[in-house]
Amino acid sequence: MFEPPWTDPADLVGTLRRDGEVVLAPASLPVLGVTAAELDALKPCWDDLPPDGYLRDGGRYRFRRHGCFVADGDTLTLAPHRAHWQPLDYNALHGGIQRWYVPLAQEMSTSPAWTALLLGLARVASALKGPQRWFIEAHPFRIDTSDGIGRPTPEGAHRDGVDLVAVLLVGRHAIKGGESRVFQADGPAGQRFTMTQPWTTLLLDDERVIHETTPIQPLANGERGWRDTLVLTIRRDGFQGP
Repeated sequence: MFEPPWTDPADLVGTLRRDGEVVLAPASLPVLGVTAAELDALKPCWDDLPPDGYLRDGGRYRFRRHGCFVADGDTLTLAPHRAHWQPLDYNALHGGIQRWYVPLAQEMSTSPAWTALLLGLARVASALKGPQRWFIEAHPFRIDTSDGIGRPTPEGAHRDGVDLVAVLLVGRHAIKGGESRVFQADGPAGQRFTMTQPWTTLLLDDERVIHETTPIQPLANGERGWRDTLVLTIRRDGFQGP
């Protein structure tokens, strides 16, 4: 496995502006206004994710919830529950349909650590793109190996049609694979690495890079493994919709 290309938190915005991506070590999360220890209180929420009923590849390996928030300065507001929607241009497999997922658990969406994390990411987006209101969609995922293989990104390498994407590793259990791959959207350059430390955080300028995660497999035949992540997308001008 390749070690992530760790970013100096003091140069977070500069690196994101230069490279289109940064990888924060768990110890660097205070730059976002939260610590890994504070986020640990949210981990039990990943044990209560319903199955994703919209997988078009027939798989049973994905579990998730969904929530929407608006960050305006120092205020984070939970938006009314809505469908997750992406255009086919960005998600050829699941785009063009309204996907109604179960809302986030209340203990997640009302946690002070949760609020601090989302507002911290909104500040990064404002530093990168200019201050404004930010529309944030939250997706806690569990990808497991019940079918022998689990696909974190069944749609393949993609952009999300937003301004900033954050992928936080929550944990890995009894798996191999799950390599993160980030490529220039308009060039050949790319990087590959595996996030193994809980709360490692990958930030992506979605206008400049595409990303994917390779499938996971169990370490031992018949043993169920899983990979838990939190994906947050940050977008100006409103949530995506048909």
